[in-house]
Amino acid sequence: MKAVGVSRFGGPEALEIFEIPEPHAGPGQVRIRVHAATVNPGDRYLRNGAVAHLAPGPPYIPGMETAGVLDEIGPESVTGLRVGDRVTVMTMPLMEHAGGYAEYVVLPASWVVRAPAGVTYAQAATLPMNGLTARQALDLLALTPGQTLAVIGAAGVVGGYAVQLAKADGLTVIADASPADRELVHALGADTVIPRGDAVTDHILREAPGGVHGLLDAAVLGSATLAPAVRPGGGIAVLLGEGAKAMPPGELGRRSVRLHPVNVPDSLGDHVRLDRLRAQAEDGVLTLRVAGTFPPEQASDAHRLLEAGGVRGRLVLRFREEDADG
Repeated sequence: MKAVGVSRFGGPEALEIFEIPEPHAGPGQVRIRVHAATVNPGDRYLRNGAVAHLAPGPPYIPGMETAGVLDEIGPESVTGLRVGDRVTVMTMPLMEHAGGYAEYVVLPASWVVRAPAGVTYAQAATLPMNGLTARQALDLLALTPGQTLAVIGAAGVVGGYAVQLAKADGLTVIADASPADRELVHALGADTVIPRGDAVTDHILREAPGGVHGLLDAAVLGSATLAPAVRPGGGIAVLLGEGAKAMPPGELGRRSVRLHPVNVPDSLGDHVRLDRLRAQAEDGVLTLRVAGTFPPEQASDAHRLLEAGGVRGRLVLRFREEDADG
């Protein structure tokens, strides 16, 4: 089968096409015939070798979310799905045959959910990891209806999902945006859109004197920068835990602001939350945004575009042409 990956680590140019043996579903597993796989910022960590010591290979196959057709169900696999169902799943490239940049992936049966009805495979592929990341962040903050959430990086995919999920949870949302993104962030449902940039904390405090109840740092600006915008007893959710390094625990303690690192692998296999996200996408609560699609042979171009910044929506590798028909 065709797969995109690296045998030598480096920048986007290191990505190449490989022909590798086609995997099959074993006990407790299913196989997905991949139609679309998203290109996420975390994919570069396998491409550049940062986490390769944890992964099977070479070749090392990135990709953390896909959509396609369930085409094999292994023995002893418990699933409410059938062969031929359109599905989506958060994949795990640190497991054998589970990197999303491939024509087939094999995963535990319990991880996979039906793709949202009425969307293309490319759109469906943007939901699992990004949606679960936003959901995990909101659940860690544990805000209640009527409280106020600030979302930094709201024009991005995770930030945008967080805005929409927070509104569905009954929260008041303050979100940042550049001038070019203000209309987008308003359309996602933010109650107040503030300017993006170094003064974002000041802008939050002008809208919420005393601070917000919770804050999602989807742009990873750092907790030291953003903590003054959160009221005592509130919390900051930080993607990848990177912002945790920006403020000593003692300072967080003196402000009584709780730091919640969002660890994406914690959401692997979270069938219940992923299926709820699927339903919310079908109901129009979530907007599945595709910034562009690429054939596997142009994966390097997709990575270059992502790393250049400013992409709104997810870039998607398209493994089968029928993706355009959903």
